[in-house]
Amino acid sequence: MSLTEIVALLGLNLALIVAVMLGLWRVALRLKDVSFIDGVWPLGMLMLALATFPRTDGDPTRKWLLVWLVAVWAIRLGWHLLSRWRRNGPDGRYVELVENQEKAKGWAFGKTALLFVFLPQAVLAWLTSLPVQLGQVAYAPTVGWIGWTGAVLAVIGIGFESIGDAQLAAFKKDPANKGKVLDTGLWKYTRHPNYFGDACVWWGLYLVGAETGPGIWAIAGPVFLTFTLTRWSGISITEKATAKSKPGYEDYVRRTSAFIPWPPKP
Repeated sequence: MSLTEIVALLGLNLALIVAVMLGLWRVALRLKDVSFIDGVWPLGMLMLALATFPRTDGDPTRKWLLVWLVAVWAIRLGWHLLSRWRRNGPDGRYVELVENQEKAKGWAFGKTALLFVFLPQAVLAWLTSLPVQLGQVAYAPTVGWIGWTGAVLAVIGIGFESIGDAQLAAFKKDPANKGKVLDTGLWKYTRHPNYFGDACVWWGLYLVGAETGPGIWAIAGPVFLTFTLTRWSGISITEKATAKSKPGYEDYVRRTSAFIPWPPKP
């Protein structure tokens, strides 16, 4: 594909995800809740990978590898987050975000939801999923050792994230653990195994596509995701809320790695 064709492909994909998010925004207006966005976000990235598939002529093995890996990740994570939303109701983080903007700027719910949730999420999903878009463009070379290493890393990330989520769900299910801090299993070595697994998935997908010329430029996707998880809206917001509700959390923070798994401090 020529550069012009690649730009057109990415432009149409961006228009597609924006259109989908506008539709979801209409749903949020009815529900008066934007919290389901976390569950549909990974599914939107799968949609972009699938929309790219028939419009590119890249190496078939690489294309199928990218699509299947992102499908397993997105369906598992999307189901998990949507189920949690249905079970627990509105997410306090989003409730606070919307209320703060309404108070600070006098905006209605709909305007805040559109400008601070759905439109930004459209752009961020498109940016993060660049590896599964650009990775499908070029035919040569075939998947080599870098690509297969990336596939293994993505599988490890899916497993790490899945196990971490399952351990947390089981912990919360036990009433005896109310107010306590989960510090066993993967949570003994990192305070956010789900975030670490997420990053591994997208760095792995990047490596699968990075063996191609266009794919190497998709590095903005995993870089941005890692920054988001570690410095922007991931760890900081989650830990701020958790520290308020769990007295022993500060000690857990002191002895446990924030992101990369590591043996805990004594």
